Amino acid sequence: MDAKELDAIVERAHEQAVTEIVAIGGTERANRLALEATRTHAGVHAVLGFDRDEAGREPDIPALRTMLSEPGVVGVGETGLDYHYSADTAAAQCALMERMLDAACDSGLPVVVHTRDAEADTLSLLRNFTKRWQGESGLPGVIHCFTGDAAFARALMDLGMMISFSGIITFKKADALREALKVVPDDLLLIETDAPYLAPVPYRGKRNEPAYVRYVGEAAAAVRACPADQLANITSTNAHRLFHRRVEVGTGPGAE
Repeated sequence: MDAKELDAIVERAHEQAVTEIVAIGGTERANRLALEATRTHAGVHAVLGFDRDEAGREPDIPALRTMLSEPGVVGVGETGLDYHYSADTAAAQCALMERMLDAACDSGLPVVVHTRDAEADTLSLLRNFTKRWQGESGLPGVIHCFTGDAAFARALMDLGMMISFSGIITFKKADALREALKVVPDDLLLIETDAPYLAPVPYRGKRNEPAYVRYVGEAAAAVRACPADQLANITSTNAHRLFHRRVEVGTGPGAE
């Protein structure tokens, strides 16, 4: 993505009243892109880390730890476990996630976690992490792009984790996910785009971007039977609380 394209994405987000964006890392390149975006665009914040696809590749974690102290960095991630396609690397994924959780503990930053078909190991790692983490926000992290059921959501929330829902909640066959959305209390709820993937209806199948978080919010409000502007205020406030800075909602150029 070049600077002109990023400018256009940010401008379209602003047109939809998304004035703050979280750009998510996950690889060395994505981390650099996210951090650079914070330097060139007001209102863009970075979350830096290494995700499950980097397991076994020996990413430069000392360099990452240095980057976490840069202005504009508000979290560690994304990291996590995905056994849906890569169960054969489960041990390496767990080892890498543990190192990312250590970095979150040492930096006091919240962690952004991906989890798919890996509930038991995710909960085990997060139980240990949430006992150790002592960040200023009091909120250890968020499960981003949540795809689990209500029972899994409750177990995560018992650890103090926030739950974030993406455009998947607009999909016709996502009834179980919409049921999970109903059990999350206001103070632990977030929404997101997960750009450039999982664009919500009416843009499903196209490249996702921060401006489309409006449609996620409208769908979430309908499920929870509340006004859309009320849900927007709730999730914006929660993003500010989680990242302990002024951060709205969305995702960015280095995001998965």
